Amino acid sequence: MADVELVLRSTRVVTPEGTRPAAVAVTAGRITAVLPYDGPVAAGRTEDLGDDVLLPGLVDTHVHVNDPGRTEWEGFWTATRAAAAGGITTLVDMPLNSLPPTTTVEHLRIKQRVAADKAHIDVGFWGGALPDNVKDLRPLHEAGVFGFKAFLSPSGVDEFPHLDQEQLARSLAEIAAFDGLLIVHAEDPRHLQAAPQQGGPKYADFLASRPRDAEDTAIAQLVAQAKRLDARVHVLHLSSSDALPLIAAAKADGVRVTVETCPHYLTLTAEEVPDGASEFKCCPPIRESANQDLLWQALADGTIDCVVTDHSPSTADLKTDDFATAWGGISGLQLSLSAVWTEARRRGHTLEDVVRWMSSRTAELVGLADRKGAIEAGRDADFTVLAPDETFTVDPAALQHRNRVTAYAGRTLYGVVRSTWLRGERVVADGEFTKPRGALLARPQ
Repeated sequence: MADVELVLRSTRVVTPEGTRPAAVAVTAGRITAVLPYDGPVAAGRTEDLGDDVLLPGLVDTHVHVNDPGRTEWEGFWTATRAAAAGGITTLVDMPLNSLPPTTTVEHLRIKQRVAADKAHIDVGFWGGALPDNVKDLRPLHEAGVFGFKAFLSPSGVDEFPHLDQEQLARSLAEIAAFDGLLIVHAEDPRHLQAAPQQGGPKYADFLASRPRDAEDTAIAQLVAQAKRLDARVHVLHLSSSDALPLIAAAKADGVRVTVETCPHYLTLTAEEVPDGASEFKCCPPIRESANQDLLWQALADGTIDCVVTDHSPSTADLKTDDFATAWGGISGLQLSLSAVWTEARRRGHTLEDVVRWMSSRTAELVGLADRKGAIEAGRDADFTVLAPDETFTVDPAALQHRNRVTAYAGRTLYGVVRSTWLRGERVVADGEFTKPRGALLARPQ
């Protein structure tokens, strides 16, 4: 082979055909070949990773960067450093919690300008679907957003109101007209209003305030709308296992619905959340261990398609000990791979499974499967080098997140990320970062 710039060798390379010893050849930021481990390859540079595992870089399609406007909560510089430190090479930024929200082309351009020189990894953008911006959806689609986020219950920020069922139908009809994708925070507001709202530090009271039937009802309504319009919809951060039979039946019936869940639902349980510990607060909430078991089963059988962080940070002062008023969101970018791998290996899953859930299927969700999500010729040379059998104890002070509040503090996790590579260039190794190399991504036309 001529003009190979880089070869990475490992005894364990996770490829679409399985895990095997291989030498991965890279030129001009793309993978040019996946070759036998011992095969002779002339290259400008060769690195032997030994028994560390070479994975495709993870693709996280659910991240709240909050920049501009609430940059004290996070920001493109800190969020993308944290992502890179955790083996994530592509993220897609949510349209809310920044000011302005990404609900017009003008607002998208503002966010792109802010991100342009701060991104350590590749970054794309979701648009937002609000009650009054149906006219903006097609222009946003044409400007390159990967799809549209909507809430079916209050979002927690005034500038991003939720859709009622009539507004959902209007937005979804418009998005279906250009075969776009609507991604939905699915909790029904009537069920939330009917639930007991006691407030205070007890996690059991907070859990009761966000019942499973709020998720189940909203998902059923969304599926019905998608079926009627033959629209593409995606259920965000599924936590209720009670919705799984409905989702499985909808998929079997040909409804174009996909589903994600999050590391915190797969690794943390309601039984272990201390009272007053609002670093564990998210909406929908972390539920019981029996519920978690069913989420893992649904991942294994394909009812749930993928795993993403829903990284939703805030300043530490907003994480009060009152679950009713504390900000709801869990910061997970830097720890998501290790957290999921720790529980996956305990349950008998493989790194190939983790790659499928956190890289391949997320790349497919946003139309990047020809570039991201696998180690094979033609893809971007985005890699994570992982020591899967080594452990570390989570120290919040070691995190790259702007606000180092984490529900994983003190937990021992498997899987140490040795280095992360973006288009053939190492962006972080052993905690040392290069200058920002990320690109701004747009939906493939």
